[in-house]
Amino acid sequence: MKWLLACLLMLPGLALAQSSEVLPGELEISVEIEETEHTPMVREMVLITLRGIYRRHITREEMVQPDLEGFSWTQLGTDTWREERLNGARVKTFTRRMAIYPDRAGTLTIGSFTHKLTLTNEADEWFEHRIETAPVSLDVAPASAGQGPEWWFPVKKLEISDTWSNAPDQLAPGEGVLRIVRVEALGATPEMLPPMPELTSPSAMIFPHPEKRFVELSPFGPISYAFWRWTIQPGNDTSTIVEPLTFRYFDTVTREDRKVTISAQRVAYGTVTPEASGNQQVPVSRVQAHLPGWPMGLLALLVFLGGSWLAVWGRQFAGLSGIHRFALFDPLSRELRRAARAGELAETRRCARKMLARDGVTPARAAMLRQFDEAAFDPEADSLDLQKFVRSFVAAKS
Repeated sequence: MKWLLACLLMLPGLALAQSSEVLPGELEISVEIEETEHTPMVREMVLITLRGIYRRHITREEMVQPDLEGFSWTQLGTDTWREERLNGARVKTFTRRMAIYPDRAGTLTIGSFTHKLTLTNEADEWFEHRIETAPVSLDVAPASAGQGPEWWFPVKKLEISDTWSNAPDQLAPGEGVLRIVRVEALGATPEMLPPMPELTSPSAMIFPHPEKRFVELSPFGPISYAFWRWTIQPGNDTSTIVEPLTFRYFDTVTREDRKVTISAQRVAYGTVTPEASGNQQVPVSRVQAHLPGWPMGLLALLVFLGGSWLAVWGRQFAGLSGIHRFALFDPLSRELRRAARAGELAETRRCARKMLARDGVTPARAAMLRQFDEAAFDPEADSLDLQKFVRSFVAAKS
């Protein structure tokens, strides 16, 4: 009884023991095509998954890919190894995600992938073993005829953005503007994107830059980017129009041909305004002016005199005695300027003193007269500029 119980306990270990014989179901690998409701067209992305299940210990491995004749392809990231539980047993799984693009219509065959494995036997010795996927057939439809001879561009999702480095219709004189069109396409490789179009304009100077392309990989397919760039400058210091850009693509989700149009754009210096459409002149209405008669003039005079009388009511008029406040009519100012031009030092000082006596002593004029005396009577002082002194003295009010 004890011997039977020991044998039963050893059975799971014997089942999991490594041997030189590889039993059916221990190593499996297959190619799975992502199902769609339509037949793929030429150059349309087809997603495939290479999946392996391994119930034995693997020392080394190498995946050998077939030539994939009739297809272009890209691998979507690195291979993934995981330990999972399948039907209650722990297994190792292998996953490789790929996007393939048929090059021609008809029935194409995805060849066999070969997985070279290094296993161990019951003596812990290494030996080589290979497993292969079964070939898979794929029906491919011809490209849509809706796009004619233009660039055939099937894509799952397309996004376009049009940006400018600054306001294109508010440029400084002599300034240019950088235009960048960004194309983002899901399900296409960079070489599948349309070539950079030629940007045209009746009079603008356009300088194209080399386009930039790159790709990001995702589980849903490659995401390709293209950047089309131009520097644009108005010609002849005038406003100009940059013609629209157009290209077509095939939406692989809705199965429709679509057209992309990037609208035209006005490019101008900030001082230029758009011309009226059709060069039509705006009519200007002319109204004949009528001058008021003498009654209105008399009324205006009476209003002016009455307002002036009210403004000066209660004020005391200096009359002619206050006219000396204006240097042009002040006799002392004229005498002072005449003495300065003649270089008469004593006469200049006398006139300045008379002005102080008449107008009153102010700090500014008193300081100027004191500096005048110091310069006039100090033998070591610099020569006195009489005309400069007079200009400052007459202009000083406080």
